[in-house]
Amino acid sequence: MDGHIVLTLPTYMDVAAAAKRIEGTANRTPVLTSRTANDEIGAEVFFKCENYQRMGAFKFRGAMNALSKFDERQRAAGVVAFSSGNHAQAIALSAKLLGIPATIIMPLDAPAAKVAATKGYGGNVVTYDRYTEDREAIGRNLADKQGMTLIPPYDHPDVIAGQGTAARELIEEVGPLDALFVCLGGGGLLAGSALATRELAPDCKIYGVEPEAGNDGQQSFRSGSIVHIETPKTIADGAQTQHLGQYTFPIIKRDVTDILTATDDQLIACMRFFAERMKMVVEPTGCLSFAAAREMKAHLKGKRVGVIVSGGNVDMERYSAFLAG
Repeated sequence: MDGHIVLTLPTYMDVAAAAKRIEGTANRTPVLTSRTANDEIGAEVFFKCENYQRMGAFKFRGAMNALSKFDERQRAAGVVAFSSGNHAQAIALSAKLLGIPATIIMPLDAPAAKVAATKGYGGNVVTYDRYTEDREAIGRNLADKQGMTLIPPYDHPDVIAGQGTAARELIEEVGPLDALFVCLGGGGLLAGSALATRELAPDCKIYGVEPEAGNDGQQSFRSGSIVHIETPKTIADGAQTQHLGQYTFPIIKRDVTDILTATDDQLIACMRFFAERMKMVVEPTGCLSFAAAREMKAHLKGKRVGVIVSGGNVDMERYSAFLAG
């Protein structure tokens, strides 16, 4: 973190305010259970199903919260965002609902369904090569030139507060938990979930879960400072981030119990479980949390376990290939 800048981190009060702000616009997603999952893990498992959120992922919460706070000048000038898919769709849809012009910077290899959905929501899509170009620099450049407000996918107080409303709803609905598993890319969902959980279930252990191929969060958590990695090659395209954020990392370092990882094979096994046993389409990234809970089952016996299923946006061709493999 830059020694010259004192960041004001979001708090639980910001999560509570975000919940009021997005109420009636964001879906209050279902909490589902599975007897098969309970038997396998030996615990009561509660799945917070953000694959049933508007545009198919939790990202709508943070985007809607951030854009709802725009003043008149910001609304007129528009919003710019960069994303591999879910944040792109979330910003495009939120902007459409609020009448704000949106420009979205997406990688050339983003899933076709996510690009099509982003355009369908009215977003102006600008593409870049995720392996050779810097999306953050492209975003800042566009924002500076055109007076737009840049809303990053995770490292923004209003985004973090919005994402935390999912864990808040889960605990409000089922009561205190002993453990909560949360997918981890850049840390917006994990940081927001940690704020909500520490307030509402202070004794709950909180685990972030990222792809084994991209364990920058785990490295950062264990070393005490943000570790930057090359773009990881993993089927969890929503977690192909290179580093945690200057807002997300301090919250994660302070409030999270540990950072775990899952392999692509484990994610595919979870996709199959969700499809066969719970009749749900879950994208690979959305399977991270459950994959880790399955691996940790020896430590979860008799516990009340929360699993945030982060999203369900996956190309049907890829999805079919995963399940067939």
